Amino acid sequence: MGIYTQILYDVAEGIGTITTNRAHARNAQSRVLIEEMDDAFGRAARDPAVRVIVLRGAGDHFSGGHDLGSPEELADRQARPGAEGLRGKYTRSWDLYVEATLRWRNVPKPTIAAVQGYCIFGGWMIASACDVIVAADDALFLPTNFQYFSVPWDLHPRKSKAILFESRLIDAKEAEQLGFVSWVVPRRDLEAEVMEYATRVAENDPFQLRMIKLAINQVQDTQGFTSHIYSAHALHMLSSTGEADPDYALAKPGGKRRPMVQRAFENYERRKARARDEG
Repeated sequence: MGIYTQILYDVAEGIGTITTNRAHARNAQSRVLIEEMDDAFGRAARDPAVRVIVLRGAGDHFSGGHDLGSPEELADRQARPGAEGLRGKYTRSWDLYVEATLRWRNVPKPTIAAVQGYCIFGGWMIASACDVIVAADDALFLPTNFQYFSVPWDLHPRKSKAILFESRLIDAKEAEQLGFVSWVVPRRDLEAEVMEYATRVAENDPFQLRMIKLAINQVQDTQGFTSHIYSAHALHMLSSTGEADPDYALAKPGGKRRPMVQRAFENYERRKARARDEG
């Protein structure tokens, strides 16, 4: 791939840093962004100078989720149209969000996600593909039944059900308590903390790190992780298609926000108001 247009890529002192660079769109995941990220992960995996990979987002937010219609995304869809109907939707979803995310999970080097601000839907997917997640104290996470449905592996199944049934945001502290986040740091310290940790990891032997990661990933795969990701994708397709049904329970919000995201933010604002009233 030539020059990147939606990410930044840098290598220094054994650390390869991939920065999603769409701050104006809260780092929403366009097709081009995913393709460039995939290229950068592969590039870092092949580069012997890279021992650790850091994934971060420029600006105030790690990722607001999938790009549902920015001017750049719409122009790309017009320039590179896919097949229409279910076949096209399935292929795009599978290629961009299942196969690519699994490749990132299985990169043979430690990966660290530095998360600030929104980490919504697709943001959760790409963070969960990383080995370690360091969150700023302003991070807000929102899982759902998305394409790469790692949530029952990221959280206890009963916690997963409770959160997804309600559709609610999880703050950084709760995400740490649930075991999704490795640790939480003040927002101003996020970059420094992540790079200091990455430096310590990069000082270790690359082959030993690769074997450690493979051994841990294989525990999940022995339990059915990858098979579950594959099969759950079909349920995601049914779920997302069902949003077009005439008796779908939630109103379609204005703008580009998904109904379940809108519900989550409404719940979040109600909880904040209740806390203010009780405080």
